[in-house]
Amino acid sequence: MGIKLFGEILIKNGVCQEKEVEEALSFQKEIGGKIGTVLLNSGVISEIQLLQALSEQLEVDLYSSLKLDDFEILELEGIPSSFFINNKIFPFKETKEEIFVAVDDIFKIDAFSFISSQLNKEIKPYLLYSDELRQFENKYELDNSQDIFDVDEDESEKLKELASEAPVIKLVNNFFAKAIKARVSDIHYESYKNGIKVRFRVDGKLQDVESIPLNMKLAIIARLKLISKMNISENRLPQDGRISLKIAGQEFDVRSSSVPTAFGESFVLRLLGKQSISYSLAGLDFFEDSMELLTKISAKPNGIFLTTGPTGSGKTTTLYSLLNDLHTEDTKIITVEDPVEYELHGISQIQVRADIGFNFSNALRSILRQDPDIIMIGEIRDLETAQIAVQAALTGHLVISTLHTNSALGAITRLLDMGVDYFLLKSSVVGLMAQRLVRRSCPHCNQAAELSAVDREKYKIDALLKKYSFVELNYTHSPGCSECNGSGYLGRLPISEVAEFDDTIKEVFEDGHATEDDLSKFGYRTMYEDGLLKVLQGKTTFSEIVSVTNE
Repeated sequence: MGIKLFGEILIKNGVCQEKEVEEALSFQKEIGGKIGTVLLNSGVISEIQLLQALSEQLEVDLYSSLKLDDFEILELEGIPSSFFINNKIFPFKETKEEIFVAVDDIFKIDAFSFISSQLNKEIKPYLLYSDELRQFENKYELDNSQDIFDVDEDESEKLKELASEAPVIKLVNNFFAKAIKARVSDIHYESYKNGIKVRFRVDGKLQDVESIPLNMKLAIIARLKLISKMNISENRLPQDGRISLKIAGQEFDVRSSSVPTAFGESFVLRLLGKQSISYSLAGLDFFEDSMELLTKISAKPNGIFLTTGPTGSGKTTTLYSLLNDLHTEDTKIITVEDPVEYELHGISQIQVRADIGFNFSNALRSILRQDPDIIMIGEIRDLETAQIAVQAALTGHLVISTLHTNSALGAITRLLDMGVDYFLLKSSVVGLMAQRLVRRSCPHCNQAAELSAVDREKYKIDALLKKYSFVELNYTHSPGCSECNGSGYLGRLPISEVAEFDDTIKEVFEDGHATEDDLSKFGYRTMYEDGLLKVLQGKTTFSEIVSVTNE
């Protein structure tokens, strides 16, 4: 093995600059991992350049250097093919003294030692590219005749023992720790034929983290079920669970969901901070006029305020912030949620329990007898809940809730489709809002940039700046750095459209459905315009706005 520094090899070969290596080393010290992986994930080097540098540093040949047209499956006595697939080690040649193996990682010391001890031969590794790795994996046939759905009820104790082994506990806990540090919202454990792929959702985008080999698959699934308080022996039906964590002194609630797939169960874990939050609208990056309109709508003594958007669009955070702003000593606020995501100080929060028949409509009937001033309904899902919400608004309560629609005006159309009479909506709805979350430009590498003539014309920037003169042009570009892992983005911010349900808008629904879904026709700013203004402020990018608004 050589002792050359990896970064020095890349610089010497002209693959990257010294500054890029220094930034990667800084990121590596903070987050961990290998410098080559950091540079690869940042887009500084390619996979080919990475392996070529490793080959030079470690004095290990590349598999591609052999110029083999094809390879034969090499079966080694006493070692099952599953071992090679799980460890991504593929023997392709055997001599009296050596076993030639193709690998994607040279540091598989334990696996190499096992093969060497079993066969009493030296291991000669060759590094391979991802495309070559897939060819090997496809060619190796794995005898996996066991029915993945067939787990005997009597084996549940064995599964619990498996889930309680130290390496399994350490691995799962390590993923949680990494997720918290990386600001992850969801952890995905996705089952495939040869193991489990782990992915993190960061700022709305999924990132590959690690692959867990097949020999640990059952143990990981059992561990996730055990800590989620799921039925450990049931793997034919979807299950939901909850996990309570304490990492680095911070408490977290985790919503766990499992679903059976063709190759075993897959899990999604939603991480929720258990601590009390104190958000306010002023801290959410809304424009001043949007906040003023939201404050005006929510100041009404009764009525329904609806905010819309898909799952993960920040609706709950916005409503929590609004409730925090509305909370005073002489105001009683009650929420009905599924689940209660964050604790709100001084506000009564009720958890829906569908498993015992305590749904949104039943909860609403109960809390109306609790003399609330303001009611938040986590989501209006059916006609019964919608009708109770309308009645609550008409009897002197301010009701705040969410719907899954694409636009602010779409909330009215959705309620009409549910079967709510329009004359009731006309009398009860006071405000409408739609929002999305877009990735925020990384403030650490954000720098002034020139707005191109093409973009200025394409997005009608001059007309937009004239219409909304309160925005000053501060167009920027974030090329990527160690803080944002080379992506150019760090965190998210909302783009929104807000409108009062006034007489002008009410007219378009008189015949039962809106004939116009563009809020700009009624003098309000659309979500698309709101996003473009934030691009001009240097807070996000045109591509982000286009991707979430479909404009």
